[in-house]
Amino acid sequence: MPGKVADLLRTADLEPAERAAPDQGVTVRRGQGYTLRVSATPAVHRTLLARCQPLDGAQGAPAVPAQRKARREYENRVSTLTGDTP
Repeated sequence: MPGKVADLLRTADLEPAERAAPDQGVTVRRGQGYTLRVSATPAVHRTLLARCQPLDGAQGAPAVPAQRKARREYENRVSTLTGDTP
Protein backbone atom coordinates (compact mmCIF):
# COMPACT_ATOMS: atom_id res chain seq x y z
CA MET A 1 0.00 0.00 0.00
CA PRO A 2 1.47 3.39 -0.95
CA GLY A 3 2.41 5.67 1.95
CA LYS A 4 -0.11 8.37 1.00
CA VAL A 5 -2.90 5.80 1.24
CA ALA A 6 -1.57 4.52 4.58
CA ASP A 7 -1.40 8.08 5.94
CA LEU A 8 -5.06 8.68 5.05
CA LEU A 9 -6.16 5.38 6.60
CA ARG A 10 -4.34 6.14 9.86
CA THR A 11 -6.60 9.17 10.31
CA ALA A 12 -9.79 7.39 9.22
CA ASP A 13 -12.36 5.85 11.55
CA LEU A 14 -11.80 2.14 10.84
CA GLU A 15 -13.20 -1.08 12.23
CA PRO A 16 -10.81 -3.07 14.48
CA ALA A 17 -9.94 -5.61 11.74
CA GLU A 18 -9.29 -2.80 9.26
CA ARG A 19 -7.22 -0.86 11.79
CA ALA A 20 -5.03 -3.89 12.55
CA ALA A 21 -3.87 -4.27 8.94
CA PRO A 22 -2.03 -0.92 8.58
CA ASP A 23 -0.89 -1.00 12.22
CA GLN A 24 0.86 -4.34 11.71
CA GLY A 25 2.31 -3.46 8.30
CA VAL A 26 6.02 -3.20 7.56
CA THR A 27 7.30 0.14 6.25
CA VAL A 28 9.63 0.02 3.25
CA ARG A 29 11.33 3.25 2.16
CA ARG A 30 11.01 3.96 -1.55
CA GLY A 31 12.59 7.10 -2.97
CA GLN A 32 10.86 10.13 -1.47
CA GLY A 33 8.01 8.17 0.07
CA TYR A 34 7.36 4.74 1.45
CA THR A 35 5.31 1.62 0.91
CA LEU A 36 3.49 -0.20 3.68
CA ARG A 37 3.48 -3.97 3.24
CA VAL A 38 0.23 -5.22 4.69
CA SER A 39 -0.90 -8.81 5.18
CA ALA A 40 -4.68 -8.92 5.10
CA THR A 41 -7.48 -10.79 3.38
CA PRO A 42 -8.66 -9.49 -0.01
CA ALA A 43 -11.94 -8.40 1.61
CA VAL A 44 -10.07 -6.14 4.05
CA HIS A 45 -8.02 -4.67 1.19
CA ARG A 46 -11.22 -3.94 -0.77
CA THR A 47 -12.72 -2.22 2.28
CA LEU A 48 -9.59 -0.15 2.82
CA LEU A 49 -9.60 0.78 -0.86
CA ALA A 50 -13.19 1.98 -0.56
CA ARG A 51 -12.16 4.18 2.39
CA CYS A 52 -9.52 5.84 0.16
CA GLN A 53 -12.08 7.54 -2.11
CA PRO A 54 -11.30 11.03 -0.68
CA LEU A 55 -7.86 10.80 -2.33
CA ASP A 56 -9.60 11.12 -5.70
CA GLY A 57 -10.90 14.55 -4.75
CA ALA A 58 -14.34 13.39 -3.69
CA GLN A 59 -16.63 15.46 -1.48
CA GLY A 60 -15.59 18.77 -3.03
CA ALA A 61 -11.99 18.57 -1.82
CA PRO A 62 -9.31 19.34 -4.40
CA ALA A 63 -7.54 16.29 -5.77
CA VAL A 64 -3.77 16.17 -5.43
CA PRO A 65 -2.23 14.28 -8.37
CA ALA A 66 0.20 12.30 -6.18
CA GLN A 67 -2.65 11.16 -3.94
CA ARG A 68 -4.79 10.14 -6.93
CA LYS A 69 -1.85 8.15 -8.30
CA ALA A 70 -1.23 6.45 -4.94
CA ARG A 71 -4.88 5.40 -4.73
CA ARG A 72 -4.85 4.17 -8.33
CA GLU A 73 -1.70 2.10 -7.67
CA TYR A 74 -3.29 0.56 -4.59
CA GLU A 75 -6.44 -0.19 -6.60
CA ASN A 76 -4.34 -1.94 -9.26
CA ARG A 77 -2.54 -4.01 -6.61
CA VAL A 78 -5.82 -5.02 -4.95
CA SER A 79 -7.31 -5.91 -8.35
CA THR A 80 -4.32 -8.11 -9.12
CA LEU A 81 -4.60 -9.74 -5.70
CA THR A 82 -8.29 -10.54 -6.09
CA GLY A 83 -8.20 -11.37 -9.80
CA ASP A 84 -10.53 -8.49 -10.70
CA THR A 85 -9.90 -6.37 -13.77
CA PRO A 86 -9.31 -2.69 -13.08
